[in-house]
Amino acid sequence: MKYDAIIVGAGIAGATAARILAEEGNKKVLVIERRSHIGGNCFDEFDDYGILIHTYGPHIFHTGEESVREFLSRFTEWYDFGHEVVAKVGDQLIPVPFNLNTLHMVYDQEKADRLEKKLLEEYGGGSRVPIMKLRENEDPDVREIAEYVYQNVFLRYTMKQWGQKPEDISPEVTGRVPVVISYDNRYFKDKYQSMPLHGYTPMFEAMLDHENIEVCLNTDCSEVLKFEDRKIFFKGDEFTGDVIYTGAIDELFDLRFGRLPYRSLDFKFEHLDQDSFQGHSVVNYTVSEDFTRITEFKYLTGQKDTNGTTIVREYPFAYTGAEGEIPYYAILNEDNENLYNKYKTMTEEFENFHLLGRLAEYKYYNIDAMTLKAMELARTLI
Repeated sequence: MKYDAIIVGAGIAGATAARILAEEGNKKVLVIERRSHIGGNCFDEFDDYGILIHTYGPHIFHTGEESVREFLSRFTEWYDFGHEVVAKVGDQLIPVPFNLNTLHMVYDQEKADRLEKKLLEEYGGGSRVPIMKLRENEDPDVREIAEYVYQNVFLRYTMKQWGQKPEDISPEVTGRVPVVISYDNRYFKDKYQSMPLHGYTPMFEAMLDHENIEVCLNTDCSEVLKFEDRKIFFKGDEFTGDVIYTGAIDELFDLRFGRLPYRSLDFKFEHLDQDSFQGHSVVNYTVSEDFTRITEFKYLTGQKDTNGTTIVREYPFAYTGAEGEIPYYAILNEDNENLYNKYKTMTEEFENFHLLGRLAEYKYYNIDAMTLKAMELARTLI
């Protein structure tokens, strides 16, 4: 096949772009994937006990973007799932983000009622207030709530997750840890909150099932693509079509300016011969323990026909690039963004070369935001 476009990576960014280019643009698309499977970090599979697990940690689809929901609904049915997370603080399991339900669990009724009134008057019902902003409030009662959340939900969890002090972390990250002024225990506020009914992997299989798409697994792009003299070469021949790159941008240029810092995760899976382990899909361990959270998959996917239960503990660590490690979260600060921009500038000399995704753009994306951006990019190339 003669290709009109080459996409590096078969995750949500690459799969979405491939489908749009192939279907709406009638372009012949080659998708190159380093791993042995499609789906990127959303990949899921059945373990040895018949339980559907998320190999790279839990992924919950949520969006308020109608076009994204409509697009993905072509490739999957949905299991409606309002994701609720609790944190283990002492002997209690409290809802997170911290909300009005949590408030009434932590304080006696008289005090909780008084604090609730203040929060509603100050911020309004339904608002989501970043914890760092709440700590700046002049009212000592509001600051007391902020301090409780900071110490018991935010501080140690953040230090474990990021290996940094909270004040050193980007506001883009700290803004994801709000206090929610409502009684809604759901972790997300989006209109649509769900999981692919039969799993993410079948959804990706359907997305990439098109006569104009060819997928090549177990292939590092460096084996077939070369970037020399302001030109891109595919298997030795100059390639003048579009190339969408969703991989790590520093690795594309052999770490010329040094490695971009990321946080990685070590997953420890365990199957237990019991009906339930924790009764929740996700429990965050915000105060003690070396791990950050435990996911129990049957509560995440709604799977009923299981014997026993499978859980996974997540242990964060600094990504080094060693064999088997995966870069998950970009560490956003001025120095790292300057380093990223050095690599980004190098890509600008290659015509029809496009960066797309968490690793290529060195930023955080939810699944829906990544899908939308991939749809938009692909349509500009048609």
